[in-house]
Amino acid sequence: MSQTSITIRTDSELVGKVAALAVAMDRTRNWVVEDALRQYVESQAWQVEGVKDAMGSLDRGEGIDHEAVMAEMDALLTGQGAA
Repeated sequence: MSQTSITIRTDSELVGKVAALAVAMDRTRNWVVEDALRQYVESQAWQVEGVKDAMGSLDRGEGIDHEAVMAEMDALLTGQGAA
């Protein structure tokens, strides 16, 4: 896989924290930033996919009506619902 450079602007405090992590992990600052970016992108992609799946199930009519959920919660809170 080819590599491409990107540039970001951030405050010096964050740069210092990245540098300290790099030293503690015996890695380069680039490695720390790339690892953090990769984890962030994977996490966000997972969340976006989950939202798409949920929206798809709603579009297919597989959702639960808000009022029904609230009625069940009220019943559970008042001790009248199934355990």
